Amino acid sequence: MKKISFILIGLIIILAAKAYAYDDHDFQIWNTDSEEYKIKFRWGDNASEFFYQHYDIGYFHDLKKWFNVGGGYRQIFEMSKQKWQQVNEPYVTATFSGELKGFKLDNRSRMEFNDYEHKTDFWRYRNKTGLKLPWKFTRFEIQPYLSDEIFIVFGGLPTKFSQNRFSAGLGFVITKNLKGEIYYMLQTVRAANGGWSDGVQSNVLGTKIKLAF
Repeated sequence: MKKISFILIGLIIILAAKAYAYDDHDFQIWNTDSEEYKIKFRWGDNASEFFYQHYDIGYFHDLKKWFNVGGGYRQIFEMSKQKWQQVNEPYVTATFSGELKGFKLDNRSRMEFNDYEHKTDFWRYRNKTGLKLPWKFTRFEIQPYLSDEIFIVFGGLPTKFSQNRFSAGLGFVITKNLKGEIYYMLQTVRAANGGWSDGVQSNVLGTKIKLAF
C-alpha cells in the first residue's frame, strides 16, 4: 500500500521560564506533520528553542497483510554549536504486525546511514515495538498506545546501544482521512563514556497529524 501524506500546521509554544539548553531531564516538544512525505519540528531547552527539523520522503508497500517494507530519504537540519548543520539520511524499513483480541502489535526494523557535514558518518539500526490497546472512546475514536524504540550505532563510531525512547500516547480520528496523535516520550541518550547513569534524559511532548488518501 502506497502511503502519501501532507503537510499541515506546526505547533508554536512560548514559555516564560528559561533554563540551560539540553540539560538532563530537559522538557522538549516534538511536532510531526506526517506523510511519507514527512516533516518534523522539535523545540528544546524547556521547549523555548527550535533546534531540529527534517523532511522525509519514502515509499512503503505491503508484501503481506502482516509484512510491510519500504525505504526513503530524510534530510535533517539540526542546531550544533550555534549553527544549522545538514544531515543526509537514506534508510530502509521492514515492519511485522499482528492482532490478538483487539490488541494490535507491530515491530519495525529500520537501517539508516547518517551522512554528516560536521562530524563522523555512521550507520544506525533502530527497532521499534508498538502496542495499540483495543479500546476507543468518543466519536473521535481516541485510542491509547505504547511504544519502545532502541538505537544501535556502528560503522565509524564504536558499536553500542546508544538511545532508548519510551512513549505513551493517544491516537484519534479527526475526519475520515485526517488522523492525529498526542504523546509523552521519555528519551534516554547514553553518555559518551558508555554509561546510562551519566546519560541525558529528555521529557518530550509530541504531536502528529496525518493526512492519508
